[in-house]
Amino acid sequence: MSVRRLADDSVQPSSFSFTKENLAWAKKRIALYPKGREQSAIIPLLMRAQEQSGWVSKAAIEKCADMVNMPYIRALEVATFYTQFQLQPVGSKAHIQICGTTPCMLRGAEDLRALCQRKIAKKAHQLNEDGTLSWEEVECAGACVNAPIVTIGKDTYEDLTVERLEEIIDAFAAGKAKEITPGPQIDRQFSAPANGFTSLLNLNNISGKEKKSPANSKGKKTKNRVKSVNENKQATLFSAPKDKKDDLKLISGIGAVLEKKLNNLGITTFAQLAALKKADIKKIDDALSFKGRIERDEWIKQAKALAKGGVEEYIRQFGKKPV
Repeated sequence: MSVRRLADDSVQPSSFSFTKENLAWAKKRIALYPKGREQSAIIPLLMRAQEQSGWVSKAAIEKCADMVNMPYIRALEVATFYTQFQLQPVGSKAHIQICGTTPCMLRGAEDLRALCQRKIAKKAHQLNEDGTLSWEEVECAGACVNAPIVTIGKDTYEDLTVERLEEIIDAFAAGKAKEITPGPQIDRQFSAPANGFTSLLNLNNISGKEKKSPANSKGKKTKNRVKSVNENKQATLFSAPKDKKDDLKLISGIGAVLEKKLNNLGITTFAQLAALKKADIKKIDDALSFKGRIERDEWIKQAKALAKGGVEEYIRQFGKKPV
């Protein structure tokens, strides 16, 4: 485990305060825990502080600790333990966390680190010349079968080569991050075998009908058939407006993969998300198996702001730009 310390006093702000909207969110989050257990909210509060400022300062840690009546040293223990918390200013467009644990190291993580040293900065946690990029090496990113991996924000980019990571870095630097799909960067489905399926090659009883077709050597036919059946089944849940499609990725909690799944369900606009009722939320939860995520990430509130006045209204309500 690497040693993690707070940034130098020279870059530490003298104080920290949540925006009005984030403060209301924080109080609501604390209230979710039983009386006497409010300290359990320290991690989400620290994450919210980081999302607001880009990193977690000493003042922010102490502010969060005060809000849950936690001794400063315990809050510091939490912030310095988890590498998800950035303890000093990071790149404004991307902070790249390279997994350096054994599986990734054996599959090229050291070459990825050398690339970051060449393209961004020689030492970890240093900003590049224009302050838009930074990097560090971290412990296990949790997807060893897809090694080597880097984490940028809340997304992982897997099965990397030096050439592919360079393309990803260039995309973030150019403000084109949304053009890069997170997850495996090779032709594999999530963590399925890289050379194709080795089991369940014949699928029966899909949509009540028997489907038999041997997969090719890479399992593409099986994968595409399952994908096609699932997408066709989901697309009947909602009626997408004609000639209207918003960038749902502006909503915190929705990435490129999830946006595609929502589009397959028939949800393509902010207005649709803003108008979701409990019955609609249940349909989405059942279809995508992520119960509670819509409420937890406040999709409806974000969608209402974007539907009302776009990015400017979002900034006015949340005190920050959409992700």
